[in-house]
Amino acid sequence: MNGTYKTDFNLWIEQTAQLLRSHRWQEVDVKYLIEEVEGLGKSERRAIASQLIRLLLHLLKWQYQPQRRSDSWLDSITDSRTQIELAIEDSPSLKSYPTEQLEESYQRARRQAAKQTGILVSVFPEECPYSVDLVLNEDWLPEASDI
Repeated sequence: MNGTYKTDFNLWIEQTAQLLRSHRWQEVDVKYLIEEVEGLGKSERRAIASQLIRLLLHLLKWQYQPQRRSDSWLDSITDSRTQIELAIEDSPSLKSYPTEQLEESYQRARRQAAKQTGILVSVFPEECPYSVDLVLNEDWLPEASDI
């Protein structure tokens, strides 16, 4: 089955699932199965980090460019929060992951905000000015007066 994994991933998944259902353990390509299971965990964490970056980016833009606020920014903020919430509902063990990733995600969002807004990166705080609780709170948005 090694060749199938590299040439037709979907077929490999179907064959592996069938082998597992049939309890044909010796025929399962354990090396690649382990690789894929580990990849699933990385994918979930990467999805949360990606949404957190997007969320922080739009919170910064919301705060630092109040004159340009739009429904699309609000939609992005709402959607990011929802996607993070759904990921954590599916995998409660990732509940602390946004906290763990806040600073790193903020630094990426800060650089992106500078590029997208034309505002010098040094204008944005060096450390995330928002707590995770605020960032994920569906009823909270930063105000320009908080700058």
